[in-house]
Amino acid sequence: MSDGDETESLFEAPPMAEQERMVEAVLFASAEPVSVRDLEARMPHGCDPTEALQHLRRRYEGRGVQVVRIGDAWAIRTAPDLGFLMQKETVETRKLSRAAIETLAIIAYHQPATRAEIEEIRGVSVSRGTIDQLLEMEWIRFGRRKMTPGRPVTFVVTPEFLDHFGLETARDLPGLKELRAAGLLENRPLPGAEPAGGDEDGEADGQPELFEEPDDA
Repeated sequence: MSDGDETESLFEAPPMAEQERMVEAVLFASAEPVSVRDLEARMPHGCDPTEALQHLRRRYEGRGVQVVRIGDAWAIRTAPDLGFLMQKETVETRKLSRAAIETLAIIAYHQPATRAEIEEIRGVSVSRGTIDQLLEMEWIRFGRRKMTPGRPVTFVVTPEFLDHFGLETARDLPGLKELRAAGLLENRPLPGAEPAGGDEDGEADGQPELFEEPDDA
């Protein structure tokens, strides 16, 4: 073997089966979703984590756990139809206030959304505490400032929000049924897009449901 061939062999990527094992090990050990860029940084030179992920995803189809995409990252998660088996191991999710649910819904379906836009849709003021609660839960984050007078800050949902509901992207947003099943919403309609008046973070009844499926989520 010539020196050139020997040098080339030193940088030859491992077989795809071995790359799958590497990706599987990283996803299994990580508590948070892992991006392709992070996988590339961890794996040997020449590896193709994107292809390895696709092979691994197909390998786990129909199994008790699945390889799922969450935003721009990947993770191993329990198959959705087996979630009931995990009920004893999960911590009961704290119910959000009606104001927080409405605010979260508006951000999810209208992101990026400014505070003024949220208040216009809800018909009432949004308290700082409501926004702070959603930020602390890491279900929303600050987005880019809007190119309008005053350059107001916007809010968008986070990968943690998508992960909690088992979503790949914000296009697969949960409806009323999913939110009620998660214990986050009472069996009452949410206010619609028309202002209804009221006190700060107050409630307004008789409005269309906010979680009606949008034409372009």
